[in-house]
Amino acid sequence: MTSASDEPARLGRRQLLRYAGGAAVFVAGAGATARYVRPFAAGQVEADSHLSQITQDHYMFLGGTDGWIGLPPTPPTPIHPDTMAADKGIGLTTYIFGFRNITELDAPQRALQKEKAQHSAPLFWVNQFDPNDVSTEFVVDIENLGLAVRPDLFDEHSLHWHGFRNVIPFFDGEPTGSVAVPPGTVFRYVYRPREEGTYMYHCHVEDVEHVHMGMNGLVFVRPLQNSNMSLYPSGKYLYNDGDGSTGYDREFALHLSEIWNESHWADAHIQLPEWSDYKVDFALINGRTYPDSVAPAAPFPDGWGEGPTGTVVDSGGAPWTKPYMPVKTDVDGVLVASPGYEHLQYQPATALVRCMAGERVALRFSNLGFKEAAMTVDALDMRVVGRDATPMRGRDGTDTSYRTHTLNIGAGESFDVIVDAPPFSGGTGSSGLGYDMYLLYNRSFMRANNLAPGGFGGQATEIRVYPTSANIPVQTVPNT
Repeated sequence: MTSASDEPARLGRRQLLRYAGGAAVFVAGAGATARYVRPFAAGQVEADSHLSQITQDHYMFLGGTDGWIGLPPTPPTPIHPDTMAADKGIGLTTYIFGFRNITELDAPQRALQKEKAQHSAPLFWVNQFDPNDVSTEFVVDIENLGLAVRPDLFDEHSLHWHGFRNVIPFFDGEPTGSVAVPPGTVFRYVYRPREEGTYMYHCHVEDVEHVHMGMNGLVFVRPLQNSNMSLYPSGKYLYNDGDGSTGYDREFALHLSEIWNESHWADAHIQLPEWSDYKVDFALINGRTYPDSVAPAAPFPDGWGEGPTGTVVDSGGAPWTKPYMPVKTDVDGVLVASPGYEHLQYQPATALVRCMAGERVALRFSNLGFKEAAMTVDALDMRVVGRDATPMRGRDGTDTSYRTHTLNIGAGESFDVIVDAPPFSGGTGSSGLGYDMYLLYNRSFMRANNLAPGGFGGQATEIRVYPTSANIPVQTVPNT
């Protein structure tokens, strides 16, 4: 493989302490540098190995860097909004570390993405590995772009797929037994996703800090059973259930995370937070607080949109099959916000759930905050069919799924649930807006409202049920 950098890897802040005083050789730098590889060229893969069989539909390229996001400016304190954010963009308030999807960008554009991270980390999905088809391996490249606000730091990054079974240690992302990626280098992860379900991923270097600063997101594995329409008409399933019980019509990924203002301010201002003082100032869904959580997602690139059957298509009219959301960027590769939501430029994913009466809706929850969440839907049941990427089935096949109004999600846990959209009642619950609205929110009061005016501003979103006459297009990309 080709080296992406001839410079030796440098020690991170805590690795310097870990290896000082006796560890004579920095193994990750001496033994792993040769494993740093160039990313796929545009539309190409390496031709000198079986990876040449991997298509762009099984590939993603992530960049790790810092950036700024927009959160409610109340209650104002000396550390929130951060005064350094005032000249970074309209409504930006808070410093983060994060990942960006840079798959569609060329090399000059990728070089301009430092200080352009997003939160939450980009949602992506993969197909379950088929032992008879090696091309169903999944490849992720990570480039460490470095930190713009803190050039004095040379923190490494990694990708740890939380809960993922059968990953070999080399690709696990935990730096003591794997490889961490220094600034200016690229590392390639190769996965065989053998177990379907919902997972999450995060940087595992200095993980308390990096996870909380924003290097976390949701990833899920689609089952091999998909496309079998004999079990459920849509041919879409959460698990290989064999009976259609996890079939659904629409799916929405809802990733939970948290912001402690002091830690973000401290990293921007060259201070060291005391993590034992941790508290949740902002609780987020897909990187946003309510009502921003129901604001539009970032726009598709120009010329892209919904085809005649509702499928998401590219500018040439071909169906979008890549395993991530298409987003619009400018000529420099920088994310473009929806008009009127400039403060959400680096929070591109919506958490709004839209469906029609009678449909089955799959909700994929993951939690990489440090606190338990109690996610509640008033007036609707959630049928829990999976937990931690494991179907709710006993060893003998007994159905152990259950219905609940409240889902208690601990830190590091994921849940797969199905909501049966009720009959349309006439839109009376939504002030005549043409849909029935059901609030999905964290029952922990301090994380549902964040002391914002009006009683909300935190970990909440909406489920909007439209009449069948609304003819919402068939969903081919999650969260649309």
